Amino acid sequence: MKIRGGVLEEIGRSRPYASSLPISVSELELDPPGNGEVLVKIEAAGLCHSDLSVVDGNRVRPVPMLLGHEAAGRIIQVGEGVDDLVVGTRVVMTFLPRCGECAGCAADGRLPCTVGGAANNEGSLLGGAHRLRRGSGIVKHHLGVSGFATHAVVNAKSVVVVDDDVPPDIAAVLGCAVLTGGGALLNAARPLPTDTVMVVGLGGVGMAAILTARALGVETVIGVDALESKLAQAVEMGATQVFTPASLTKSGLRADIVVEAAGNAGAFEAAVAATAPGGTTVTVGLPGPHARSSISPLGLVAEARTIIGSYLGSAVPARDIPIYAQLWRDGKLPVEKLISSRITLDDINAGMDELADGKAIRQVIMFD
Repeated sequence: MKIRGGVLEEIGRSRPYASSLPISVSELELDPPGNGEVLVKIEAAGLCHSDLSVVDGNRVRPVPMLLGHEAAGRIIQVGEGVDDLVVGTRVVMTFLPRCGECAGCAADGRLPCTVGGAANNEGSLLGGAHRLRRGSGIVKHHLGVSGFATHAVVNAKSVVVVDDDVPPDIAAVLGCAVLTGGGALLNAARPLPTDTVMVVGLGGVGMAAILTARALGVETVIGVDALESKLAQAVEMGATQVFTPASLTKSGLRADIVVEAAGNAGAFEAAVAATAPGGTTVTVGLPGPHARSSISPLGLVAEARTIIGSYLGSAVPARDIPIYAQLWRDGKLPVEKLISSRITLDDINAGMDELADGKAIRQVIMFD
């Protein structure tokens, strides 16, 4: 079938992206779902730094690639061997499918799926299939989803069912921002209400961590970001205190649990330094592969501190997304606060500029 989607043509084009147009919105051919796959009509897709990191070259992926990994839509066709999903169901896409058989899948979310990770790196679906074409050439899949399009074929293990009462824009954001930022707390750190939680880096993932901390009953939640505008937004999300990195250093404040969600070496160092004795640093940001940080091993030992790396919030999506959906339903997790604007697919290059400038938390592409 013919679809319309946003294809990254070249990595590392100059900014502004609204002028250099690294992503072309064009017509493609989408093959029908194969064994174990489903065809989804996309309803909403969020712009995330993991998309931007491919555009700017921080994360090198094969191109041309149809971007987008945080999305929701309705199943309109199921392939052979799919017995637990039905046409008409709303689903959330998840960007790391789990094969269910490797050692990573046996680690209850602590480790990523080895098979899913390999497929993501290659630009294929789980199992190695490619369903996107343009002319005679293959277009690569982004993290098994390729959600910046009117339709997507994905492996059935890349989707999680949500009820119809969860709107598509909310459902989309559950699939990455909330899974990652929320999971840093729900799965990795597991705070008590009396713990002090600090979040360093207030993009979509960091703001989701603040929302989740409050949803879990944490009383003291601290937001840290270099952009003053983000600090005011963090208060709206439920932060009880906010700091710039400089003012945090000056204050000497430290927290029991510190979530690093900025994805750069300096933020990681700041997060470790701000972790109190006996406390835990959870890093969910994804810096460039050559980034390096310097920390004091003695400080870790003498103060009995712990550092946890948490990919996708140490999530098992099929287990965790229903938890977040219920917290949203109960009014405890106001995910709608993360959505800074709703845009069209044609706005995608300008949207990447907004993301790079730190002006947006979550822009969501809405499809008819």
